[in-house]
Amino acid sequence: MRNKKNKHLGIEIDPELHHKLHYIAKYEGRSANGQILYLIRQCIRDFESKEGIIPFTPEENP
Repeated sequence: MRNKKNKHLGIEIDPELHHKLHYIAKYEGRSANGQILYLIRQCIRDFESKEGIIPFTPEENP
């Protein structure tokens, strides 16, 4: 069941990128959505390891 507190992010990508995303996601045993979340988390982890923790306060979230 979907968590109503989660944010929805719609993105537009070209067909080749879409195909390759699905290919890699399937290869790694994830859905395309799961693969995108994995990559976002990896990007945040890398950034925070270099620049420090990004503070989170829900009321500031755009």
